Amino acid sequence: MKNLYFKSRLQIKALLCKNDIICDYYRALAEQVSKPLLQVPLMVVDLEMTGLNSQSDQILSIGLIPICNGLLEVAAAKEILVSIDGSVGDSATIHGIVDGQLAQAVSPEEAIEWFLTQTKGHLLVAHHAPLDLSFLKVLSHRTYGHAIQFMAIDTMALERKRLLRQHDVLKEGTLRLDACRRRYGLPVYAAHNATVDALACGELLLAQIAHIAGDDQLTLSELLN
Repeated sequence: MKNLYFKSRLQIKALLCKNDIICDYYRALAEQVSKPLLQVPLMVVDLEMTGLNSQSDQILSIGLIPICNGLLEVAAAKEILVSIDGSVGDSATIHGIVDGQLAQAVSPEEAIEWFLTQTKGHLLVAHHAPLDLSFLKVLSHRTYGHAIQFMAIDTMALERKRLLRQHDVLKEGTLRLDACRRRYGLPVYAAHNATVDALACGELLLAQIAHIAGDDQLTLSELLN
């Protein structure tokens, strides 16, 4: 029944939206979220940005990896670079993207169009999803005049919920992507590359699902709440 709630909510958003591209995006996802979890197409997303403020900082790259029938489709991974106003500045020390690499990057408007095309009909997955989604919402509003209300499974939120059942207080850094992966015995990857971080997040989600579910089948609502 809860999956039908998500479907209805998306259908209402589609009805209220005045932009055809965004309406189609909502409708395509609505058709998927009523399915059993294993059948819902997932898309892991990771962004690299010039900073953490979605109102003043800018997206530099977007990495995507689909999950289909419980399997990460690594061969289908995609990444684009996004042009910005000004210089990447000191943020290059974190993500490794320098100004020269952005010479052939797509515009922010092209980037959000590409993102919506690639993720249409997919439920998003991200680590600390509110951060990435806030940048995508701002970009969608600037491009289409409408801030898309994206729906995503947040691997950080799942891990926080799990750990708070065992501890009253979580130590600083406990919920970082690499720290979460270590608790499931997953390998360490070089961080701050959009495609690599998307892969790391996708692997973490599959490990979390296996840990939470055991021999049972999870529902979408258990991952979204």
